[in-house]
Amino acid sequence: MEEEPLPDVPPNLPPPGPAEAEPSEMALRLAEALIFASAEPVSARTLGQILPEGEEAEAVLAALARRYAGRGVELVPVAGGMQFRTAPDLAPSLRKVIQQPRRLPRVAMETLAIIAYHQPMTRPEIEALRGTSLSQETLDVLLEAGLIAPQGRKEAPGRPTLWGTTPHFLAAFGLASLSELPRQEDLLASPPAPT
Repeated sequence: MEEEPLPDVPPNLPPPGPAEAEPSEMALRLAEALIFASAEPVSARTLGQILPEGEEAEAVLAALARRYAGRGVELVPVAGGMQFRTAPDLAPSLRKVIQQPRRLPRVAMETLAIIAYHQPMTRPEIEALRGTSLSQETLDVLLEAGLIAPQGRKEAPGRPTLWGTTPHFLAAFGLASLSELPRQEDLLASPPAPT
């Protein structure tokens, strides 16, 4: 049986250069433990606070990502940090035995998409883009899921709340930053070709 080649190192994590020393095993173990124990993505800055002196957090994360490349769990960049995620090729098999979290209602997904692409924005601005009113229940669902949060108040009469997405939104959708959102033009269905 022929062995499959291992996938490349995840993007943004270059292999060590010729002058770059491999991080110590203790630094790798600390990073692994911190990322495993953390509910949120771990940034290089956070990791740097616990590493032994002389260890570079970026180099430790890159080495750890190389170590996990091709395994059942991989270290990937998410929401400005790093997080362990199931290898994408294994997800279909796991869905057979692991329950998926409850899906958001369609109106909540529409609202979340509008906020993600146009943030920060007020409730009336969301309603104007949707073309219909927005119930408080929809905002509550997104707030409870930790996908949106208040981002201050708009300098306008009544000082309405500005809404924006959270780091949890990025993590939930597997994004390193908002710049990874698909372009709006790519999401629009193209008209059928004339026959």
